[in-house]
Amino acid sequence: MNPLSQLFALLAAAIHVLIFCMESVWFMRPAVHKRFGAATPADAEARRLFAFNQGFYNLFLASGIFTGLALLHLGGNAVVAQTLVLFNCACMIGAGIVLFVSAGRRMLRAATIQAVFPLVAWISWAMQ
Repeated sequence: MNPLSQLFALLAAAIHVLIFCMESVWFMRPAVHKRFGAATPADAEARRLFAFNQGFYNLFLASGIFTGLALLHLGGNAVVAQTLVLFNCACMIGAGIVLFVSAGRRMLRAATIQAVFPLVAWISWAMQ
């Protein structure tokens, strides 16, 4: 993998760790749960378990990229490492597409944040 695709995969993973923190660690903070559409503490409490679970999906995707990049730089099997990075990037892209298709313009910003860096990682990898 070229350095540009690795950089964008790393950025994608970092964003997904941040999303994990927002959904699984900080969700009950008013400034956070309002970003996810829970206007009141009661709404946030009703969505808390769902957000907690969803946050871990984001963490697992990020972990796959971190693992692939670590293997790549620590002398692991390059094919396995690249496959891990690209597969997890593809899952992030797919999740962003599903978010946009299911929620429309209301979630365009969130879908873009979720999908743009892994998409650039794929494009830069494909153009090498």
